[in-house]
Amino acid sequence: MALCIAPRWNWRNDRIRETIPVRALKLIASIVFLVILTGVAEAQTTSLVLGYSGSGISTDLRRVMDLEKIWEKHGLSIKSVYFNSGSMLTQAMIGGNIALSDSGVPEMLVLPVSGAFETKVITVNINRLEHIFVTRKNIAKPEDLKGKRIAVSRFGSASDLTTRMVLRSWKMDPEKDVALLQSGNTPTRMTALIAGHVDGALVSPESLHKVLASGCCRALADLSELPLDFARFGVTVPAALIRNQGDIARRIVMAYVEGIYAFKTKPKLVYSVLEEEGIKDPAIAKEIYKRLSFSMREYPIPETAGIQNAIDSLGHPNARNVKPAAVIDTSILEEIRKSGFIDKLYGRAPKNER
Repeated sequence: MALCIAPRWNWRNDRIRETIPVRALKLIASIVFLVILTGVAEAQTTSLVLGYSGSGISTDLRRVMDLEKIWEKHGLSIKSVYFNSGSMLTQAMIGGNIALSDSGVPEMLVLPVSGAFETKVITVNINRLEHIFVTRKNIAKPEDLKGKRIAVSRFGSASDLTTRMVLRSWKMDPEKDVALLQSGNTPTRMTALIAGHVDGALVSPESLHKVLASGCCRALADLSELPLDFARFGVTVPAALIRNQGDIARRIVMAYVEGIYAFKTKPKLVYSVLEEEGIKDPAIAKEIYKRLSFSMREYPIPETAGIQNAIDSLGHPNARNVKPAAVIDTSILEEIRKSGFIDKLYGRAPKNER
């Protein structure tokens, strides 16, 4: 009788034969999943062009947001584009070249007030004047400015509008009592001051130490000390963005709210941003940070008084016929606050110093 011997089962070989295709399938599945996940992430990320004019306060906040990757956290990919004046910035918004601006609120208000383009202010990050009116040392009081040359960025820009408003508060006619010269943003105005080409100009807080260190000039007036609500810096978007892409507008506002939180709670990060701008003296950096952190509003909702004063500063014939409610949208921030998002950031209800 023949003896039939069954072949021995080699579990090792069998395992190898089964493991290779299983591993391959798992690898393929993982790759497919990552491709799908990446596609979903890209689909959820919205690319926008942000326009800004000038340097300093808004730029510092935006830099903090970049470093903290706050845009990405809210599904946004932001390309920031610099314009050398507020008037050029408004033209870019009319032309559809930018989707938002976070520079001076007054210069963007020119669009809806003049009827040129419908925009809405959706945040007011700083609700007071922040610049310092700097003059040559031979000017000791506001009256001494009569007949002198005052530098502004461009006519119609935030620096121009603010300068005219301040001059009127000093009982001077900007058209008759002084000569307003277009010379560019803060760095250019500082150069003109130091060289003696102009007698006065607005200078941003973070640039003040540079011009004073030259020995040419004095700080004639700190505009932040004026008892005045004034929508100075904030986010403006086309009204159509809110109507047609409300979710994007909401994410923009949430990003700025979180950016302000990061700015106010991470001083070392802000010091590093100031150092990038050439502010290396710790004492000066600390002073600038204290000032800006105080001014930035935890709940940056546009308010009637600040917007009204910004409208009044324009000097436009239509200004008296435009109400603040027509140029702002508070619903986005109100909704965000009701959601508890801001309270969760700070661990308490938000508060504004002004």
